[in-house]
Parts: sequence; C-alpha cells; structure tokens
Amino acid sequence: MRILLVEDDEKLNESLAFQLKKEGFLVDTCRDGEEALYYIEEKIHDLVLLDRMLPHLSGTEVLSRMRRAHNETPVILITALGTLDDKVNGLDSGADDYLVKPFAFEELMARIRCVARRPRHMTQDDQLALGDLTYYPGENTLTGPTGSCSLSRREGTLLEAFLRNSGQTLSRSLLLTRVWGMDSDVEEGNLDNYVHFLRRRLKSAGSAVSIKTVRGIGYRLEDK
Repeated sequence: MRILLVEDDEKLNESLAFQLKKEGFLVDTCRDGEEALYYIEEKIHDLVLLDRMLPHLSGTEVLSRMRRAHNETPVILITALGTLDDKVNGLDSGADDYLVKPFAFEELMARIRCVARRPRHMTQDDQLALGDLTYYPGENTLTGPTGSCSLSRREGTLLEAFLRNSGQTLSRSLLLTRVWGMDSDVEEGNLDNYVHFLRRRLKSAGSAVSIKTVRGIGYRLEDK
C-alpha cells in the first residue's frame, strides 16, 4: 500500500513516515495543502493521511476538491480539532475516518487496516485485462494463453499502470513516479530493468500483448 502523508508539523511528519515505512508501507510526504493536491492528482496512492490545519490550503478544502474531482481515494483526517461539530464537518467533507491528535500509532494502524478492508469499487478492480492477458492486482498474478505467473510488487504496480492506460504512451517520469514515488531518487535504468522483466513475464504467459518503446518519451502497452 502506498500512503500519502500530509502533515505540516515536521517532527510528527518524520516520525509517522518512519513508523509507517517500518510497517512495510510506501510513504510519500508533504507539508502543505497545495503540494498535497499536486500529489493527489497523480492518483498513485491507496490512502491519504490528511492533517486538517495546513498552510496555503486547509485539509478539508483539499478533501472537498478531491471528491469534486471524483477522486475516491480513502482519506483519514488527522487533526487536533476534536469537537463533535469538527468530526461531523470532516466526515461530511468526504473523509473515510477521523483521528484526533494526540493519538497512539497503534490506533492509526488499526484505522488504516479498517479502511483497507472496505470495498473500493471506484478505485480498485478484481482484475484488469487486455487482449489475451489478465492481471489480478490483489494476488499479483498474471495469466495468459499458456500459463500464469506471480509478479513482484513493483512489477505489479508497473503492469497496472500500463493496463489502466493501455494504448497510451506513458512518459518515463510518470512511470517512475507511479512505481517508486515522487520523492524517490531511483535511477531511470531501474525502470528499463523492470520493463525488461515484464516483457519476459508476458512472453512466459504466451501473451500477444507487448510493451513498445517510444524513443525519447517512454513506453506504451499494446495488444497486437
């Protein structure tokens, strides 16, 4: 699961990010509302932990803009505002949960698990298909005419990006962001390696679907 953590308190931001990464999550962080919207528009996160009182743009305004744009990514508001009216306002703005500071990290983890168990009909499919190829995100399994194979987490994330945008040329920078996150300093050669891995997976599954190199731009998934 990739989490976007939006918290303007530097120490809390760093502490939560550290603990979440220890739990195995991929975490991107930012500290103001405008930057949060930039991240959110990329639609690469499975969950947003959103502080309510932020510089430039409040958390509730960020949330309202998300929902108006039909972005259904789950959001847990984390805030010091804990009155009944505050909670009702936050939930009515589109939050999936509301956590009042200060809180124990164990409670945050429990709420993350709770949100993750909820069906996400608008943002997560049981399977993605193109031509003779089917990918099951929940199982990281790829099937084709001659068999099935399991993908690594990054292979699965990369293939999902291609399948959700089949026929479109995806830039190298977009793919790097989708797979490794916005703050990653990973080298572009890693992307080429994972594209190579996926091509081998497609071949082993006997699929006619292929990943085309678009020179100077990036890659495109095509059904022959």
